[in-house]
Amino acid sequence: MRKFFAVVKHEYRKVVLRWSFILGTLLMPAMALVFAFVPLLIFSFRGEPAKIAVYDPDGKIAARLEAYFAHKPANKLDHPNAGRAIPMVSGQQISTPPAVIESDFTLVRFTTATAEPEAVRQELLTRIRAKEFDAYLIIPQNPTAPDACFEFRSRRGGDFTLSDVLLNGLNQAVQSQRLADARIDESELRQLTAPVRFDAKGLDESGAEKDSGGVFAASFLIALMIYLMLAIYGQTILGAVVEEKETRIAEILFSSTRPLVLMFGKLVGVGLAGLTQLSIWVGSALSLVAIAAQQADFRPLLKSVPTITPAMVLLFLSFFLLGYFLYGSIFALIGSAVTSPQEGGQLSFPPTVLMLIGFYFSFAVIRDPNSSLAFWASIAPFFAPITMPVRILAETPPFWQIALSIVVNLLAILAMVWIAARIYRVGMLIYGKRATIREIWKWLRHS
Repeated sequence: MRKFFAVVKHEYRKVVLRWSFILGTLLMPAMALVFAFVPLLIFSFRGEPAKIAVYDPDGKIAARLEAYFAHKPANKLDHPNAGRAIPMVSGQQISTPPAVIESDFTLVRFTTATAEPEAVRQELLTRIRAKEFDAYLIIPQNPTAPDACFEFRSRRGGDFTLSDVLLNGLNQAVQSQRLADARIDESELRQLTAPVRFDAKGLDESGAEKDSGGVFAASFLIALMIYLMLAIYGQTILGAVVEEKETRIAEILFSSTRPLVLMFGKLVGVGLAGLTQLSIWVGSALSLVAIAAQQADFRPLLKSVPTITPAMVLLFLSFFLLGYFLYGSIFALIGSAVTSPQEGGQLSFPPTVLMLIGFYFSFAVIRDPNSSLAFWASIAPFFAPITMPVRILAETPPFWQIALSIVVNLLAILAMVWIAARIYRVGMLIYGKRATIREIWKWLRHS
């Protein structure tokens, strides 16, 4: 037992004290913080509003467009007033608000003595080059015709939000004008065609409501984290085994301890390093959530986060460990059978595909946690370490199914460790060529 703990300590220190581990552990929370808050900070800065010259021969669409943006919250395409009628006075006349609108742009009526389209266009371009305007909008002579084309040109070509907001406003203004021309009561039509309210939520096993979107997001993150951790630390075990084989350290180690103890100590040591990194990441995530909970803007989002109990956390950890030892023994087996990291990378493709299939199965589990597919995917070895935590979060299955999954995967781990240990004992002492399937089968039978 003393030798076993010595191997565990050595492998743990070898992984944790690497600069790559330290940087990776610290950079992940830092990157999460950057991707979460920096975009919000950047988009909170606003430059000078764009000044848009609007040329409208009869003035009807420009007036409706100004009225629309005067009653529209700035920078929101999907806003509460999107379905309202544009304010009207005396049926056809539009109340014209001030030219400066509280938004990222201002609309300025442009008038000129000429009615020639090309002359108007050239005059507008001249004014833009003189930096009197940032963009122009030319409204055609017959704006309500089906083939009417509105011309918009802007010096801020990369500001896609500006053109989208303006297009939305033009659609509303033209539709309003068409209704007025057809003498249709716009407010009554809006009421008749108003969309229905649809309140969709999921139910847990007790019948309580839960937010389906929050469950999907949390389940996806858990499945992705387990998949990444299994892939990363499986490759770590593979690299450590290949390194010992290339440097022939295994010959010295085998003289002082049994191969099974050495291999299992390696699995435990690297696994503890993985748990250390996972704990730091989870702790950082909880800290970010706690900080976000203090901000009023994030509180509505946090309400959709599903409740995760301490029992769930314990089960998530249990299935992560089951997956780690199952896949770790496979990667140790591969490392003992190859002669170089390149060969190990090629042969690590099949277990990586198995992990990926389990990750894809998690989407089916999220959609219907009680289906036959969800049941078998959360029981089967190689898939259960990823799919069962997702199923527990989506809708906790009966305890006997969770226990059955643990027992089945424990048996698979015992079988896999036994196979890997027999191949590891022989493969680590063979150099020069990669073992064939026939040779591996011979080691398994006679070692």
